[in-house]
Amino acid sequence: MVASALGFTVMTTLIKFLGDDYPAALQTFYRQVAGFVILIPFIINRRGAAFATTRPGILLFRSAAGTLGMILSFYAFQKMPLADANALSFTRTLWLVPLAFFVVREPVGPLRIGAALVGFAGVLIMIRPGAGGEFAIGWPAAAMLASSFLFALTITGMKVMTRDHSPMVLLVWSATLGLVFALPGALFVWRWPEPFDLFLLCVMGVVGTLTQGFYIKGMSIGDAGAMAPIDYIRLVFTAAAGFALFNEVPTIWTLAGAAVVVVSTLFITWREQQIARQARAASAKTLASEP
Repeated sequence: MVASALGFTVMTTLIKFLGDDYPAALQTFYRQVAGFVILIPFIINRRGAAFATTRPGILLFRSAAGTLGMILSFYAFQKMPLADANALSFTRTLWLVPLAFFVVREPVGPLRIGAALVGFAGVLIMIRPGAGGEFAIGWPAAAMLASSFLFALTITGMKVMTRDHSPMVLLVWSATLGLVFALPGALFVWRWPEPFDLFLLCVMGVVGTLTQGFYIKGMSIGDAGAMAPIDYIRLVFTAAAGFALFNEVPTIWTLAGAAVVVVSTLFITWREQQIARQARAASAKTLASEP
């Protein structure tokens, strides 16, 4: 999880560094190319099994939402201080609460609803509508909030698809369709990169893919309730990178709002783990009582 946080910081730093010359849509295309190239050996080895699915419609929707969300997040990281954009990116956990109820039909109790509302209050503290400060609501902040909602949609779709699809199949579909969906936007702003810029774009894409892999691995081998809080170390890493490389100093509004968002999302994570344990205990009790 720490390696994932470090990789995320490297990726977002490169996004911001290259942002003046390479728009978000073009950077997203290179990110998707790198992810697809890494998966080519698996695709060749498994052939048709790598794309085996019974729900192509959900995969298409999930990949389209994920690609658009990536473009919006890249735009936000280019235009906003790294710490501010990163703090807003954590709102995807807040979006999962209403999506879990309306899409997956999971029961959502008053505690999780209350935590989500508190978290969105933290967002209002950060963006301060009408305050006229450096981090008042604007297109970059709106783009990151929209991106977080779209990423929450993809996570919800993954919850549905993992019932009968392996994670690797979902990753192959995501990389392949993501490359297809990213191409039109890249063509509108296309420019051939300089050799060193091409190297940095490739590094950004590879690091982005490895970051995702580190995150999945950390969550799979450790308890999700214990691992999720470690992901918030990204706030420290990105704030340090923003200060050292771009002379960005987080405002008191960013720090206060981020603290509220982090606490609320941690509570939601803890509550979901608690509910999951209760469900497993009830299931085990039922099985034990059967003759």
